[in-house]
Amino acid sequence: MEQVSSRVVYRNPWMTVREDEIRRPDGSPGVFGVVEKPDFALVLPRCHEGFWLVEQFRYPVGRRAWEFPQGSWGRDAVDDQVALARKELAEETGLRAGSMTHLGHLFEAYGFSTQGFDVYLATELEQGAPDREASEQDMIHRAFSDTDIAEMIRSGQIVDAPSLAALTLYRLQSV
Repeated sequence: MEQVSSRVVYRNPWMTVREDEIRRPDGSPGVFGVVEKPDFALVLPRCHEGFWLVEQFRYPVGRRAWEFPQGSWGRDAVDDQVALARKELAEETGLRAGSMTHLGHLFEAYGFSTQGFDVYLATELEQGAPDREASEQDMIHRAFSDTDIAEMIRSGQIVDAPSLAALTLYRLQSV
């Protein structure tokens, strides 16, 4: 595909939305709406026979749900994903990891967004106090067993696609 033109239709501090006119290989025209967001880090904090999760209200879907700690540097990305993973883990849960293992890089929704994410397994955890941002003040965190997490997925308590994809990467690395 060839990009014919591109225009920004919306921008805020966290994202840019653009509309691209394209030409397909057969010459027919088309249009793509593209959401540009910086990459983020997602952390799987492994404890005993389970993981730590966070729960918060997600405004776009109007509900609370459990997920793994995650976040981005924002538009002014520092681009050190390991440091970002450590920061998000400590900020959201208070946990500090003695070891961080990179499990892979995925894309959140590559049909319309440029945003990708790096998945890290955090082990050798030490507890501390969370230091949450204003937007995370309703967040809670808790450890769950692998069995509990499987049931939470089945019952719709965990619906975050990046969290589920990250859990799949973790399970594949131990096969």
